[in-house]
Amino acid sequence: EALTDIIHTSAGTREHPGGSPANVALGLARLGVATSFLTALGRDPRGQAIASRLEAAGVTLLPESWSHPATSTAVAEIQDDGAARYTFDLTWSLPKGVNLPAADHVHIGSVAAFLTPGADQVEEIVRGLRGTATVSFDPNIRPDLVGQPSTARARFERLAALADVVKLSDEDAAFLYPNLTPGEAARSIAAHGPVVAVTAGANGSLLLAGGDLIDIQPVRTTVADTVGAGDGYMSALLWALLASRRPQLEPLGNTKLAAAGAFAAKAAAITVSRPGAEPPTLAELSSPNPAL
Repeated sequence: EALTDIIHTSAGTREHPGGSPANVALGLARLGVATSFLTALGRDPRGQAIASRLEAAGVTLLPESWSHPATSTAVAEIQDDGAARYTFDLTWSLPKGVNLPAADHVHIGSVAAFLTPGADQVEEIVRGLRGTATVSFDPNIRPDLVGQPSTARARFERLAALADVVKLSDEDAAFLYPNLTPGEAARSIAAHGPVVAVTAGANGSLLLAGGDLIDIQPVRTTVADTVGAGDGYMSALLWALLASRRPQLEPLGNTKLAAAGAFAAKAAAITVSRPGAEPPTLAELSSPNPAL
């Protein structure tokens, strides 16, 4: 989905284009990946702002995306530690007969993967593309929107079984698998076949590709807010895993997996060091001393 983040802090209120899959599309485009994006926007100032932001980064917004009467919003309350708490005003559906471009990879996630009727359409799209494209999935769980945990877990596991890469937070893992540790949850998900990343904010992340759990240390930074942190991580992880290996994900050893995780951790650190979801460019990630 794509939506407008209405961000409340002690310093006041600001609006910022957001939505987890939109942020991943933005992050991939900033890393030089040719990226198309399907969403549901209204032809209002907020929708135009989202479109302008994505297109300025080089994202191609598919014309079917202009399908809603109004653009959805998420109100984010930024806490003293920089963490964001969300409430949503959104609906999610896609028009029938979407004309999708050819793609080597498709990324799905967040509310768009769970909120019906659009989530059913997303699942159908992924099944149709699975034979020719790799797939990544970030559930980015919003408990108020995904329904009962058992229902959300069933949909999550169907989509995870279609994916080559699954990224989720430790909070997502606790919601979906409350009786498992993050590492145990990663192994449970990896049993469906994908490479799995579990992020834990300032505690780093775990990566698993069917073998050992790889601990990735966080990159130290000063946090402005955490909006888009996981999306910055996701886009950089995809770049590292898939940039030269489409349309199939090659088997990954621990060294390559650790390097991909370190690259993603650096992207997350840059993202949280500035307000709003602002994933880094490839030049920033290539710099030995980015402005963190």
